Amino acid sequence: MKALNVVSLILVIIGGLNWLLVGLFEYDVVSEIFGGTTEVGSRIVYTVVGIAALYALALFPKVAEDS
Repeated sequence: MKALNVVSLILVIIGGLNWLLVGLFEYDVVSEIFGGTTEVGSRIVYTVVGIAALYALALFPKVAEDS
């Protein structure tokens, strides 16, 4: 279970950094790698990062428990 937590955190961080680049420089790394936001590869990455973010929501009770 800890491995899934770490993978989820890494994916959420990667997604957050991508959005930071979009916001500051209008540069979408995922879109650049896969050739556009509508390409299958980009959609898969966006979906996986979104699922990781949803999973990270489930970690809130654990974080509140530790503090």
